[in-house]
Amino acid sequence: MQKPNYGKMLDDKIAELEKNGEKPRLMLHACCAPCSSHTLLFLYGHFDITVYFCNPNIAPEEEYLYRKSELKRLISELGLDVAVIDEDYDPAPFYELAKGLEDLPERGERCRRCIAYRLRKTGEMARRNGCDYFTTTLTISPHKDCAYINECGRATAEECGVAYLYSDFKKHDGYKHSIELSRQYGLYRQNYCGCVYSRRASEKENG
Repeated sequence: MQKPNYGKMLDDKIAELEKNGEKPRLMLHACCAPCSSHTLLFLYGHFDITVYFCNPNIAPEEEYLYRKSELKRLISELGLDVAVIDEDYDPAPFYELAKGLEDLPERGERCRRCIAYRLRKTGEMARRNGCDYFTTTLTISPHKDCAYINECGRATAEECGVAYLYSDFKKHDGYKHSIELSRQYGLYRQNYCGCVYSRRASEKENG
């Protein structure tokens, strides 16, 4: 069975919107400024974007607040007309879903549950705000399981009643472009995904 080409699915959707002269409302889950940089520029002009910063996995609180402030700075310096919805720091939901999974490696069940949680929250926020689509910047990361993220999006769309925008933002040299933009705007590029467990693994790996 042929694997879905999520990058082409996104290109085809954008081509369809352009042909029909549509600019739908999109709720974009953002994990950090670097991952959002290319993603925002790629989507901007095709969608009326609201950025949603919902990442209870990020720890400690200072890290959470810094990543959020960097995201807002990036949007401001890019000069994008983009609304931002940001959640207050509350790691409790993440620690609840991570119980018993603390020692698993990245991309394991703990990460899968974390991704599913954030996509559900994004889908719910999209519904409450009357958006036509929702998606996430997470597919730009080479460290994340793109197929799983998109499957989560599909399942969430069925639950919340808002269409999911399939994506693979690594396409069109998206990840490379995000690195270039990070240098251009002096963005903070973290060396761990966000949670205390990924930070522990990163510190162990890097000595």
